Amino acid sequence: MSTRSAVVTGASSGIGAATARKLAEMGYHVYVGARRLDRLHRLADEIGGTAVELDVTSAESVQSFADAIDGVDVLVNNAGGAKGLAAVADTDVDDWRWMWETNVLGTLRVTKTLLPELIASGDGLIVTVTSIAALTPYDYGAGYTSAKHAQGVLHRTLRGELLGKPVRLTEIAPGAVETEFSLVRFDGDAERAAKVYAGIDPLVAEDIADVIGFVASRPKHVNLDQIVVKPRDQADAGRFARRG
Repeated sequence: MSTRSAVVTGASSGIGAATARKLAEMGYHVYVGARRLDRLHRLADEIGGTAVELDVTSAESVQSFADAIDGVDVLVNNAGGAKGLAAVADTDVDDWRWMWETNVLGTLRVTKTLLPELIASGDGLIVTVTSIAALTPYDYGAGYTSAKHAQGVLHRTLRGELLGKPVRLTEIAPGAVETEFSLVRFDGDAERAAKVYAGIDPLVAEDIADVIGFVASRPKHVNLDQIVVKPRDQADAGRFARRG
């Protein structure tokens, strides 16, 4: 039996890197894609996978990535992120453009390009990592929540359009996960990023990777449509039980 292959985007850190490790432990050959090649190569060496440079905002980069891989059974759309936390009246349009290009159009480019391979595998799986921001808006986060809503709708629409095809689709919607996410959102302001998780026990990247591993281990007739994962200390996007 040939080794099954997985593709993980945004794999240079956080949830993507943890997911690549988890899938490799499960016996997949993992193709890891991101822009930071130095990190990718270290990860690929660690897990026995293959590092391929990938910028999901570039159609040419996505096609080059697809040309470099040898089939795919599991696709994990993890590349994405947030920039800024501003009222709509004060928002930076370039921040919105980056979030939509990365979260929405990036997911579209990768999924559309790899879909024929996923169908041809006979048992394909598409996992899209959205956010609880894909389910409810919150003040000062319209750029990110709108992008994540759109990414979620893209994924959920595919669920119907691929009905009858040998492809399963699972949306993972995490709450507060302590990764580099907030550091990117706040342009490297470590103090501001730390306040996001202050007084709570947030999720870590491995928590989400474990869920993705569970999804990938289900038999082919089982489709886990949507999984919302939050820390115990979080009720919704803006409501936490903080200590101290």
